Amino acid sequence: VNGMEIYSMKIDSKVTSRFAHNVITSRAVNRGNVSKEVFFDVDLPKTAFITNFSMTIDGVTYPGTIKEKEAAKKQYEKAVSRGQTAGLVKASGRKTEKFTVSVNIKAASKVTFELTYEELLKRQFGKYEMFIKVKPKQLVKDFEIEVDIFEPQGITELEAEGTFITNELQNTIKKTFSGKKGHISFKPTLDQQRRCPSCSESVLDGDFTVRYDVMRTTPDNLQIVNGYFVHFFAPTNLPKLSKNIIFVLDTSGSMSGREIEQTKEALLKILDDIKEDDFFNFILFDSEISTWKEALIKATPENLDEARKFVRQISAQGLTNLHGGLMRGIDILNAAHEENLVPRRSASIIIMLTDGQPNVGVSNTQEIEKAVKKAIDGRYTLYNLGFGSGVDYGFLERMALENKGLARRIYPDSDAALQLQGFYDEVSNPMLIDVELNYPENEISDLTTNSFKHFYDGSEIVVAGRFVDSNQNHLSVDVKGEGAQDALSYTTQQGAEQTAQAFQEQQYIFGEYIERLWAYLTIEQLLEKRITATGEEKENLTAQALALSLMYKFVTPLTSMVVTKPEENENEEGIADKPTEGTDIFTTPGMCVIYAKLLLIVKLISIKPSFNTKSYGQTSPLYHTYAPPPTWYTSVDGDPHFIISVPQKKDAICFNINENPGIILNLINDPVTGITVNGELIGDKRANSNAKIQNSYFGKLGIANKHLDVKLTVTPERITIENGDEKTGFTWLDSVTLQQAGLTLIINRKKNLVLSMGTGASFVVVLHQVWKKHPLHQDFLGLYTLKSDKLSEQTHGLLGQFFRPIDFTILEIHPGSDPKKPDATMIVKNNELTVTRGWQKDYRRDPAHGVDIPCWFVHDNGAGLIDGVHTDYIVSSLF
Repeated sequence: VNGMEIYSMKIDSKVTSRFAHNVITSRAVNRGNVSKEVFFDVDLPKTAFITNFSMTIDGVTYPGTIKEKEAAKKQYEKAVSRGQTAGLVKASGRKTEKFTVSVNIKAASKVTFELTYEELLKRQFGKYEMFIKVKPKQLVKDFEIEVDIFEPQGITELEAEGTFITNELQNTIKKTFSGKKGHISFKPTLDQQRRCPSCSESVLDGDFTVRYDVMRTTPDNLQIVNGYFVHFFAPTNLPKLSKNIIFVLDTSGSMSGREIEQTKEALLKILDDIKEDDFFNFILFDSEISTWKEALIKATPENLDEARKFVRQISAQGLTNLHGGLMRGIDILNAAHEENLVPRRSASIIIMLTDGQPNVGVSNTQEIEKAVKKAIDGRYTLYNLGFGSGVDYGFLERMALENKGLARRIYPDSDAALQLQGFYDEVSNPMLIDVELNYPENEISDLTTNSFKHFYDGSEIVVAGRFVDSNQNHLSVDVKGEGAQDALSYTTQQGAEQTAQAFQEQQYIFGEYIERLWAYLTIEQLLEKRITATGEEKENLTAQALALSLMYKFVTPLTSMVVTKPEENENEEGIADKPTEGTDIFTTPGMCVIYAKLLLIVKLISIKPSFNTKSYGQTSPLYHTYAPPPTWYTSVDGDPHFIISVPQKKDAICFNINENPGIILNLINDPVTGITVNGELIGDKRANSNAKIQNSYFGKLGIANKHLDVKLTVTPERITIENGDEKTGFTWLDSVTLQQAGLTLIINRKKNLVLSMGTGASFVVVLHQVWKKHPLHQDFLGLYTLKSDKLSEQTHGLLGQFFRPIDFTILEIHPGSDPKKPDATMIVKNNELTVTRGWQKDYRRDPAHGVDIPCWFVHDNGAGLIDGVHTDYIVSSLF
């Protein structure tokens, strides 16, 4: 591709007792006669930690070093300022997600990238699962995936499959297992990789999945190696516990449309799976709280039929009283236990689903967290599902973790119903409650979590620890739990000699794997505890996790890896759009759903791409003929065109939203300051029969601050202010300066208005007037935001989501359908989009003629740039 050839790509995985050590090696050569830049991108499983990276150029190896995040950032910036090639690995957000490195390769030179990461494979539905998403983006002469598995308990089943596997490729997957060892290899030839016999495109694009399970003659397996132990607990053939499950569902107006229909679809399927010994109920919350039944109801066939009728008639409207819904669900569970309506040995679970943030009743999230934690008091498990991009995921996660549960994102894609049902399947079969694995206190230090509210069928509990005496070679453990019929209580023992005997086949073992498994699990749990901690406790947890991350060379949210070439190897060409540190790639909808995934992409681009001898690189005049606007801001104007300023790039991104007149879109929503801005679309006076897409503009804006109890309605005819019961009105013929109830309003006659609300953001609304007798067009409005930094980090909406920094990379610039507007590949939010260089008008200072603003245009209603899809932002009313 573009003169760069990937001639070898290998993924080598060694799995020992569920702990996977993975090495990705990619080799490329520059076949061109000029220097090229190679981008090596890897998206890792959400639970994986990178442990090593190196790149070798013409026989010289440049290793990566893992440092505390700030130190890594400084080293990277120092290297870049000296003109050196520098690559940065950085955890994006709470979990490690994204690895990117680029390097300039001279003509005829070779480069080898080698990346190592480790993860503990989780057991779900009775199998351990490892995903490798393969996407080399070109034919590779030597492509291979090789997986070696060693399990001391013995392997009972092993399977491998790929979503891209054709009939021709099926026989290239080789699989063998016997006793403790399993082996999988996948090595397609060049011809087998082709989409068709004459194609140059690769068919290798999708998930490669490995699943296996182990033999269990006892519920426990203890392994001891060099002063560390790991305890795997997964009892089988236990009778299932009955469960008491409360579904607390958001039915506010923002859930209307596809979201509520997908929720209902999932609930109907879940009702088919609920067992007759279970008890259940539905709580709906919008502005009000409603319940299906006043108490928990047994899942008899008659009650399930009635529940299906109830679910089918659920509709969405109103605001979001999340606190009220949760408290009603907890009250019903409390009453069921106090009145002995449910079996004593049963699992009580609350599943809460919301797509927004609390905005009626108790809306302070900290108050809600405290109230819910106090009400549950450790008795029940709370699972929070956040539907779409409008949720405060940090709040949902903290609240779930404080109540022995977890949070999960549900992405508003076509499979949202399957995501909901899939989560329910994970927690639908509790086998034990209140499980404790106790070890002799005087023998063990640094123990990972050893008490668990529930054990679910098909899963596994893992505990690891370090011995006080590193020479100790035996361990006893007391196991306790509550089952459906009896209490579980027994003691088991294991000696190091049994583990050593199992590990005679050394070719499958890597290093001190139990010690690294212990470190991995400890760091993961410290980071999880850190989410709900505050003050000194949070500082201590951070320090512990950082120290272990550095000691065991894990790239975690607290550390970064830097790869820097020596000074004498300075770049000989300028590099456009280097990968930058701190891109929030992991929050892309659809990326981190239920299963961990590995995405392997190698992007190869020329620094100075040339098409028909015309250059479209970032040194071309296209990038220098326009000065940046004097003030960076975000706006929507025209038909409606959105312009997103990216100051750190001295550039902008733009997109259109094509919707029908009468539709109301949420532009800004800040639950902290209470500021919302919605806009209603209008169309032309009559539809243009020759146009595929009809013109639409904003004909009405609603700007509100609920804390000030102020609403501003703006149309091309009038400006109306409502403050409580008082109402004040103006026309665009007025020249006004008004200060009232924390609001400052300036109307510049027949031109624009400037609005400030308290210490929040300022807005400019531009009036566009056309000839009154124009046969087609009518007056409309534009909105420009100033001082958006005054709004909180929780701000969202079609505009509001971009008040936080956004980063992007432009690759492969090439001619588009319009010679004056080249196309390119944009990497943003972990999406790869085709964009077009163009212009949009800024009418803030000159409503009549406007100023051209250059930007990268994202097609298809901003798909891949905005969170979710544009229809997620449709609301039912202006306020």
